[in-house]
Amino acid sequence: MVQLCMLIISISIINLNRSFNYIKMKIINKSLIKSVFILSTILFLGCSEDEKQKVITKTRLVMQEEFDVNGAPNPELWNFDIGTGNNGWGNNEQQFYTDRPENIIVEDGMLKITARRELYLGSSFTSARITSKGKYEKKYGRIEARIKMPLGRGLWPAFWMLGSNIQTTEEIPDDPSTVPWPQCGEIDIVEYLGNNPINVFGTVHGPGYFGGESISKNYTLKTGRFDNEFHVYGIEWGENYINFYVDDALYHRVTPSDVPGEWVFNQPYFMILNMAVGGNLPGPPNDQTAFPQTMWVDYIRVYE
Repeated sequence: MVQLCMLIISISIINLNRSFNYIKMKIINKSLIKSVFILSTILFLGCSEDEKQKVITKTRLVMQEEFDVNGAPNPELWNFDIGTGNNGWGNNEQQFYTDRPENIIVEDGMLKITARRELYLGSSFTSARITSKGKYEKKYGRIEARIKMPLGRGLWPAFWMLGSNIQTTEEIPDDPSTVPWPQCGEIDIVEYLGNNPINVFGTVHGPGYFGGESISKNYTLKTGRFDNEFHVYGIEWGENYINFYVDDALYHRVTPSDVPGEWVFNQPYFMILNMAVGGNLPGPPNDQTAFPQTMWVDYIRVYE
């Protein structure tokens, strides 16, 4: 037990070094330095099995998207998904995804994805969805984003990943190098329902555990709300494990022993940012949902 405590203290010190190494970045997580010292003191005095320990081992920055160039998202990194997908993206969603600046724009050092109530090409709402498929795909690492969420029933923003081998409608159906969802796997780094501003959840989907049978866990804020302040949402992902974090607090861990089917997470994945409106989940907006609503993304960073 003493060895374990000392190991975690060492990891905490690595976190402190990371803070100093990247202190020149545009966002400085000032609370991280304080939290490392507090955590180290607690661990030294008494080590516990609390799953909210700030255990972070991947600290070498290998990719950063700071959204610091105004205009459309960087075309070297992002693709647009346009339209209503197949049956409302498989969920009977109500939005039409566009690439218009009214729905997605980089300005003021942020990516802004905005849902609007408007009639547009047969849909009652518009929003946006971007992916890094074919442009940035990653196997393992700490992948995190700093986001402020919208507010209102019927809104479903997410930062998530799909297996790079997913079969799409543009591909040959029997191409042996691709597989359909959920065989490709899905990692939902953070999902949020706009009618519950103190709760988020992290989830994995795979063969035999998808949709309502997915492996998921909620994280609830003790103070504050996700819609009026920024929080960092991330995973630390390695061979045969995925850890889910909010603001460096570990709240969910998934390993092959936790899933009832094949483990499909030892392969490259690509990133997705979107805000859905309506659908089977989370249900339709109501009269109290004010539009427009914006998902604010300050940065995405990847560490090894």
